[in-house]
Amino acid sequence: MVAVSYFKSAQRLITGQGASYELPSQLRRLNMRYPLIVTDTGVHASGTLTPLLQQLADECPDVQYQIFDQVPPEPEVEVVERCCALFNAQQHDSVIAIGGGSAMDIAKCVAVLASCDAGTSINSLFGENKVTNRSVPLICMPTTAGTGSEVTNIAILADTEAQVKKGIVSDYLLPDVAIVSPELTLTCPAAVTAASGVDALVHAIEAYISNFASPITDALALQAMRMIYRALPKAYANPNDQLAREDMATGSLLAGLAFGNAGVGAVHALAYPLGGRYHMAHGVSNALMLPHVMEWNKIACVERMVSIAEQFGFNQLNVSAKYTADWVIVALHRLCQDVRIPQGLRSFNIPEAALPQLAAEAIKVERLLRNNPRVLSEADILQIYQAAY
Repeated sequence: MVAVSYFKSAQRLITGQGASYELPSQLRRLNMRYPLIVTDTGVHASGTLTPLLQQLADECPDVQYQIFDQVPPEPEVEVVERCCALFNAQQHDSVIAIGGGSAMDIAKCVAVLASCDAGTSINSLFGENKVTNRSVPLICMPTTAGTGSEVTNIAILADTEAQVKKGIVSDYLLPDVAIVSPELTLTCPAAVTAASGVDALVHAIEAYISNFASPITDALALQAMRMIYRALPKAYANPNDQLAREDMATGSLLAGLAFGNAGVGAVHALAYPLGGRYHMAHGVSNALMLPHVMEWNKIACVERMVSIAEQFGFNQLNVSAKYTADWVIVALHRLCQDVRIPQGLRSFNIPEAALPQLAAEAIKVERLLRNNPRVLSEADILQIYQAAY
C-alpha cells in the first residue's frame, strides 16, 4: 500500500529556454521594490547577471537593487549573518538568489531570518520545522544544474566551530518563484558542471531508493536519471551544447523535486562530514561516496537497481538482477571518471586515521540515514569510508 504523502515545491515554477526573461514580471507580481540579489563572485564576474540587470532597468525602472556577491562555495553561518545585516541595514524588502546551491541556500536563510523577531539567531533555526514564518518574498534562479535548492525546503550551512554541516528544514524555505533557465548555466565552469551534475544524479538515485519514495517521486527520479546520465558527459565535454545544458537543467530540477519530497540517504550522510571537516565541495563529496554507498545498498534495493540500469541504457537480456546491479556500480564509477571527479579520499589529503572520526560524525546524521534502504551502523559506515579511501 502507498502511504499518504505530501508534495512540496516552490509556489511557482518557471522553466525552459528564455525563462530568465520572466524575472521582471515576477518582481512586479510579488511587489518587490528593493530586492537584495544574492550571488557569488564567480557568477558576478562571468557576466551572467548583466542581461538580467539590464532587463530590470528597462522593464522595472522603479526597482532599486543591491548585490551581495560574497557567497563562498561552502557557505558558513557567518555569511548568513553578514548578508542579513546588509538586508536589514539597507531596508531591503525581498531576496533574489542567482547562483548555485550555496547562493540559494544563503538567500533562503536570509529571507527567513529577516522575517524573524529581532535578535533571532540563525543557530536557533537548525533542525526540522524550527522556522515559523517567512514574510520576505524570495525568488531563486540556479546557474548550475545540480543542487535543486530552488525547489527544496532545506538549506545547508557549515558550522566552522563544530566542523560539521547543519541543515535548516522548513517549508518556509520554499521560494515563492523558481526560475530554471538553461542559458544561465552556459558560463558554468567544467569542474562545477561535473560536480553539480553528479550531485543531481545522486539526488535522483537516493530519492528513488528512499524509504519514503512515492509513485510521484519515482516518476520524477527516473526521468531525471535518464536525462542526467546521458547529458552530463556532453555538457562537460562541450559547455556550449545548449541541448545538453537544457537537459541537465531540467534533469536537475526533476531530481530536486524528487529528493525534496522523498529525501536523500547515506550518500549525503557520509558526504556531510567531508564538507564540514575538510571543506570538500558538496558535489565532489557526494560523487566520491556514491558508488561505494550504492555497492553497500544494492542488496536492499536490487529491483530498483535494475530500473536504474534501464535509465542508463542497459539493455542486456537474460541476465540476473545481481549482475545488473553490479553493472550500475561500474557505470557510476565510469561516469565519475569521465567527468574527471578525483578518485579516492586520499586524493584530498585526508589521513586514513581520520576515517573513524568521520564515521562517528556521519552516524549522527539520522535525518538522512532513516531514508536509506539499508540500515547502517557506525562500523558499516567506517567500512564504506575505507572502501572509498
